[in-house]
Amino acid sequence: MKPAGSTRATAPSPGRADGAVPTRERVLAVVVEHGPVTVGRVAEVLGLTPAGVRRHLEAMALEGLVADRRDRGAAPGAPGRPGRPARAWTATPPAPAAAPGTGDGHGALAVDLLDHLAETDGPEGVRAYARRRAQQLRERYAPAVAAAGPTVRERAEALAGALRADGYAGSTRPVDTGTGVAAVQLCQGRCPLHAAATAHPELCSAEAEAFSDLLGVGTHRLATIGGGAHACTTHVPLAAPAPRPAARGARVPTRPGTQTRTTSSSPEGHRR
Repeated sequence: MKPAGSTRATAPSPGRADGAVPTRERVLAVVVEHGPVTVGRVAEVLGLTPAGVRRHLEAMALEGLVADRRDRGAAPGAPGRPGRPARAWTATPPAPAAAPGTGDGHGALAVDLLDHLAETDGPEGVRAYARRRAQQLRERYAPAVAAAGPTVRERAEALAGALRADGYAGSTRPVDTGTGVAAVQLCQGRCPLHAAATAHPELCSAEAEAFSDLLGVGTHRLATIGGGAHACTTHVPLAAPAPRPAARGARVPTRPGTQTRTTSSSPEGHRR
């Protein structure tokens, strides 16, 4: 009998009659979707023992599927000595393809087709395809985002949910920008187009533009799986930036039917 929690006992086994997802793959899926994540958090999500989760993670680390780091932002009560950052785990770029229900099985074909498009139509041909795909994303996700509510946070959470339903492991996380401007990070722990997006980053750029349009604010792509990060991460400010003050001497439109006025920083500019 193999010991409980043994990596060998829970390795992927396509022939399992019960159709259950092996424990190892369930652990990996949680790291892909929620990482950086502690052993305790994975154990809580899956209802496993921390010791069993740790064995799976250490085995997958040897295979290059996950990596550990010291996470100073770990939740209070996470395992770790007082004053010492908790040990957290993230997925490496190859991991999403190994997680259950994912994979880029047609990745090589997609790359070959885009390469051919670039050879026949030039770089603009790839950019045109990227824009077409981004428009399809807008149309697909717009109903769910619009129905979510009036705030950017609600729309971002709805977009994450729509991405999650399509296999992107979407989630949102609050961040402290240090500037007083509230924001969230829109994270995609999986990329079904990983191979194609790595070879042709135009796909990522067009997708980010689609997210800005859907959310109604200017987003900023911070990292991508294709670029070597453990997740595609997009910065989403929760409020549109305040308009800049008009430059001195600029002509500022007023209400309809009135004359435009000229701004001035001198005292004379405020006299009636």
